[in-house]
Amino acid sequence: MSMFLHQRSLHNAFSNPFAAPPPSSANSKRPISILTPMTLLVLLCLIMVVGVFSPWVNIPHGIFSVSKPAVSKWNSYTLDQALSFVAKNGTVIVCIVSQPYLPFLNNWLISITRQNRQDMVLVIAEDYASLYKVNERWPGHAVLIPPVLDAESAHKFGSKGFFNFTARRPSHLLKILELGYSVMYNDVDMVWLGDPLLQLEGNHDVYFTDDMIPIKPLNHSHALPPPGKKGHPYICSCMIFLRPTDGAKLVLRKWIEELQNQPWSRTQKSNDQPAFNWALMKTAKEVDLYLLPQAAFPTGGLYFKNKTWVKETKGKHVIIHNNYIVGFEKKIKRFRDYGLWLVDDHADESPLGRI
Repeated sequence: MSMFLHQRSLHNAFSNPFAAPPPSSANSKRPISILTPMTLLVLLCLIMVVGVFSPWVNIPHGIFSVSKPAVSKWNSYTLDQALSFVAKNGTVIVCIVSQPYLPFLNNWLISITRQNRQDMVLVIAEDYASLYKVNERWPGHAVLIPPVLDAESAHKFGSKGFFNFTARRPSHLLKILELGYSVMYNDVDMVWLGDPLLQLEGNHDVYFTDDMIPIKPLNHSHALPPPGKKGHPYICSCMIFLRPTDGAKLVLRKWIEELQNQPWSRTQKSNDQPAFNWALMKTAKEVDLYLLPQAAFPTGGLYFKNKTWVKETKGKHVIIHNNYIVGFEKKIKRFRDYGLWLVDDHADESPLGRI
């Protein structure tokens, strides 16, 4: 997205009213001090004018121009403002990131840009570094919902910080639904090979993907799968589409409740996904749920480990999720091995550029 920053000119704002008279012959040889009371008053007025007008810039977006605050003003940028800026036809694409995930955010954005959906993306930043970095490069596309988390601990899978990071997901999504928007949520360790919005058949409340490796028939059921060994299904909480319906809101409220009932502990290092599955199970009779096709949305444990299946379903893949592997470096290496780490050679395609 190209951006042209316009700032009001301050030229001649105070020139004539405060012009000093020419020196007389009697005092022409005396030293002239530039720090006169009048000069100081002019400087003070200039500082006040610049302070009022310089934080505001004009950002073209499509055929509309919307005033957006500069970096120093992003702290007060609200979710409501951000959604109204990025949403298209009442729908927004959302991810949640802290600073360590920025390289994955950029990789994900490149793949979305190739589907021409980047303008719909809203980055929910979990720290000020991410908020400022994204809005510096791509104004208006990041918002922070307080409180701020510890960015360092949030990326360590299985840690309390990681639990706190992922546990905020349903509350963020619920806020979006309550403001009247449909939302597609993605983790940023994903790559789009197609447009997932075109896969949303019907008008269901909640769409989701299976996290299981066993191969399903191409015409498999779209109902919630039966419970597994742990008493609940294994639905992935990393790729979800929700409409602003009572049913979808019910699922998110139940998800929040289940997280409160299953807090992190040193013996039970949980994350948000089991709670999401319990929420789906407990609301299934009241909510219109839809399981997305496995061929289009395979789990990483299938896509990266079953070359035969990948070949048989070639052309059907829409989003590839780099899960079933832990660690940033391991994920990056796997993406590189499969030609999916796009930031090395295609950073210029991202709205953020090379970060």
